[in-house]
Amino acid sequence: MNRKLLTQALTKVISGVFLVGLLLFLPAGSFSYWNGWLLMAIMFVPMIAAGFVMMKKSPELLQKRLNAKEEQSEQKVVILLSGLMFLAAFIAAGLNYRFGWTILPNWIVYAATAVFLLGYMLYAEVLRENAYLSRTVEVQENQKVIDTGLYGIVRHPMYMSTFLLFLSMPLVLGSVVSFIIMLVYIPIITKRIRNEEQVLEDGLEGYSDYKKRVKYKVIPLIW
Repeated sequence: MNRKLLTQALTKVISGVFLVGLLLFLPAGSFSYWNGWLLMAIMFVPMIAAGFVMMKKSPELLQKRLNAKEEQSEQKVVILLSGLMFLAAFIAAGLNYRFGWTILPNWIVYAATAVFLLGYMLYAEVLRENAYLSRTVEVQENQKVIDTGLYGIVRHPMYMSTFLLFLSMPLVLGSVVSFIIMLVYIPIITKRIRNEEQVLEDGLEGYSDYKKRVKYKVIPLIW
């Protein structure tokens, strides 16, 4: 096993756990915020498991995703807006717990948890299907159009999975305010997809024909 890659991956995960915990529990003013612990469990446990699988089966893909840095200025703006969205949503969820702004019934929290895990499963399937999957908008050397599996249903199944993940996340946290904040993801991802498809049409042979065959971008029969 690549020790350097393992160290890098573990550092990223530990940093993520610390940051998310800080953003949730500090505003909440208590470690008794059980929704926060639930989200961290369903977020990081599958992430760690997937990381070990990728390290064993596709270390190149894991390395690429760990080191990816967006080069396009338009996408840098998208990443900045996404970061601000998460920051606001997590802090609002913690404050919601502290001050009791909204209280969601447990069945909604558990249903959102199921949707979140479904989103993770779809994300894992996308990773399995597409060896060219990148965190950045780019056309890679020898890249080919993938049009099977989930890619035969929508053109951007990765965003379909993140759509489920991000919109279920605030409900797992029990915060309607955070859910409203996370709706900002819709125009953010619309902007990213528009730019990404332009890059792929310009640089990836066969992508224009693929767009004609697969009509929907993210949600089957809707979008």
